[in-house]
Amino acid sequence: MSDAPEVLFEKRDHVACLTLNRPHRGNSLTGSMMPVIREMWAEVRDDPWIRAAIVIGAGERHFCTGADVHAVAGRGGMSTGNGPLTDEVFWSPRQNRVWKPVISAVNGLVAGAGLHFVVDADIVLAADHAAFMDTHVNVGLVGAMENIGLAKRLPLGSALRMTLMGKSYRMPAQRAYQLGLVDELSTSEDLMADAEEMAQAIARNSPEAVSLSKQAVWNSLEMGYGQACEYGWSLLRMHWAHPDAKEGPRAFAEGREPNWTTGEQ
Repeated sequence: MSDAPEVLFEKRDHVACLTLNRPHRGNSLTGSMMPVIREMWAEVRDDPWIRAAIVIGAGERHFCTGADVHAVAGRGGMSTGNGPLTDEVFWSPRQNRVWKPVISAVNGLVAGAGLHFVVDADIVLAADHAAFMDTHVNVGLVGAMENIGLAKRLPLGSALRMTLMGKSYRMPAQRAYQLGLVDELSTSEDLMADAEEMAQAIARNSPEAVSLSKQAVWNSLEMGYGQACEYGWSLLRMHWAHPDAKEGPRAFAEGREPNWTTGEQ
């Protein structure tokens, strides 16, 4: 058994990076990892210095292969409680109310609960050898939370094919890109650099405007079109009072980089 931390957390240049660090187990998830990941997402959410985040898996074979089934078998069942979703599950940025942009850099196979980090990401970047699979039904479990997320980002038939065929179907990265689950393809060698370049481009923008823009788009998925437009309009009007709404046009007119209000001490 490795003594290395199961999740690594690094920060540089206003970008946080969470690395799932169990390559000997396919970067699978254990119950003990959830409070650690929850704490990391809380730092991303609450630290104004952090403006974007990246999630990646250690090594090149696996991004995250879901729950460690050996641990589940040894325990005799899942470790998650029976309460509401908002009280029990804290893997993804969305589940931790993170309204800063998150990029998933998919460096290998994704399966089962690993899909939380994909379907709840803002941007999905994948190495060209990556693949996507759901194995819940193979081990007698219901494919639900991650699979509902898949149905938001894939055609229904493609989401159901992955859900119902289990390990018999792996969606290659190229197909995932064609269908919209992946936003851009990269290579193993360039994946992290490409993710960091995206994150840095985001970090140069107004943090408050970025956060509210993300909220407008994600929350619109829970509403009808008219209601979503009214919601977006309310966020837009609210932001007019923020200093960045004045600083941005002023900096553009003066030909300089803007000095955003960040809340940093």
